[in-house]
Amino acid sequence: MSEYFLHPNALVETTEISKGTRVWAFAHILRGAVIGADCNICDQVFIESDVKVGNRVTIRSGVQLWDGIRVEDDVVIGPNATFTNDAFQHSKQHPEKPSRTIIRRGASIGANATILSGLVIGANALVDAGAVVTNDVPPNAIVTGNPARITGYVSATNIKSALPQKMTTHLGALSVERVKLIELPQIVDLRGSLTFGEYDRHLPFIPKRYFVIFNVPSMEVRGEHAHKQTHQFLVCLKGSCSVVVDDGVNRDEITLNVPYLGIYLPPMIWGIQYKFTSDAMLFVLASDAYDAEDYIRDYVQYLHMSNEMCPNPEDSEIENEQ
Repeated sequence: MSEYFLHPNALVETTEISKGTRVWAFAHILRGAVIGADCNICDQVFIESDVKVGNRVTIRSGVQLWDGIRVEDDVVIGPNATFTNDAFQHSKQHPEKPSRTIIRRGASIGANATILSGLVIGANALVDAGAVVTNDVPPNAIVTGNPARITGYVSATNIKSALPQKMTTHLGALSVERVKLIELPQIVDLRGSLTFGEYDRHLPFIPKRYFVIFNVPSMEVRGEHAHKQTHQFLVCLKGSCSVVVDDGVNRDEITLNVPYLGIYLPPMIWGIQYKFTSDAMLFVLASDAYDAEDYIRDYVQYLHMSNEMCPNPEDSEIENEQ
């Protein structure tokens, strides 16, 4: 008796299907494909030979997985989602090696989404229904539209800085505890408004560098890194932008839209800035001079370094083939 369920109207040529997986009617899986445990392969799914699917993956009806696609554990692929493995297909001409497309652990691909070849969909990312993905999707990002753009982050607590009254009446406590929102003093009179900060009173570090981010196209995303040693303080002097902070367990999104509210990012906090208005001017103070070695730009590496995710010795070879 097989350790997985096979519908009598399914065509399965591979022998690499693990325990607890269910393959339903009219699915076709070619020889050489590797399917993990406890997966659900729905009606009319086609899977080519050079495909690896992790554990607990759900593939809804009408999906085709072509050679070179790698799907990690706990992924959901919605009905009729479309994947490609050749950016410039020609009749009767086949590439020597198909493009490698990777769907990271816990990602969700919506119905009728299109994923172009050679991309990486990050861990826990959410691709909205009908989105056309033309670039890599960062971990935890929500992408929508054609072409797909980042519109949010999964599980982020949204905090709007709708001052003018006292900050504490409008801003809830951050779930990322080491990050701090700092309300700077402001003076308002008939001549206009002034805000200021004193390093030894309002900031938890002495800056050695500053930089200003401006003229950012509204759909672009900046940051997407952590620092090993550097402290930062961010304040949006004009316009508005959103800052996502992530400690590997919790995630907050803060809207900076007044020049007297700043956010302090200590070392080893993953930071992202996006949703810039056309007039946004983001002022950043840093505790150290620029050092490329201080940056952590890979989210998985960041999780390992922050001890929030330890390497799993049972990880499939999907991750080792990159």
